[in-house]
Amino acid sequence: MPIVSIVLLEGRNQAQKDAMYAEVTQALCRTLGCPPEQVRIMVQDHALGNFAVAGTSVATAREQAARKKEEAS
Repeated sequence: MPIVSIVLLEGRNQAQKDAMYAEVTQALCRTLGCPPEQVRIMVQDHALGNFAVAGTSVATAREQAARKKEEAS
């Protein structure tokens, strides 16, 4: 029984997640030869402020990028 854990930043809607579930399930069934009923997928959505790259939260980085873009206009 394949169990997959996927970590995402918040912002995807349910339709996008449902499409992802279907695609991941198909890939696992095709490559591992298991029936879809055995596939388990767990998704963790994290707030933008709870994930950082190079010491800066994604929330802060996006705010800074938006400000720079606005100033350049």
